[in-house]
Amino acid sequence: MGYNDHEISILFTDNTEIEKLNNTFRGYQKPTNVLSFPMLEISDDNNKDTKILPGTKLLGDVVISVETAIFEADQAKITLEQRISQLLIHGILHLIGYDHEKGEDHFIKMEAKSLELLKLIEDDTNLHAF
Repeated sequence: MGYNDHEISILFTDNTEIEKLNNTFRGYQKPTNVLSFPMLEISDDNNKDTKILPGTKLLGDVVISVETAIFEADQAKITLEQRISQLLIHGILHLIGYDHEKGEDHFIKMEAKSLELLKLIEDDTNLHAF
């Protein structure tokens, strides 16, 4: 995806800790499955002109609630590893400027990229994007 010499930070946590982060940074007093904290400066809606903030090679942080991932994997009848793959890809795409909440066209673009990446790391070709 063009960021081979960059890093990400990944934190696996529980619902209590992710709820604190979700409340602090997004204003939601509830747990969530994944949060992303990008270090990119996004200059357009098409992800074509992004740059890392000065002084870092860190794309950003991805935080995953394993507690929620276990529940969601069970509900979807997939393995925890598959659910973590879905969440990690989702979080990383947010780090580089994808945002499904900006509208249907952004949702479709993010879902397509998610599926493309999932197929690179998961054997189950029927696995959904998120």
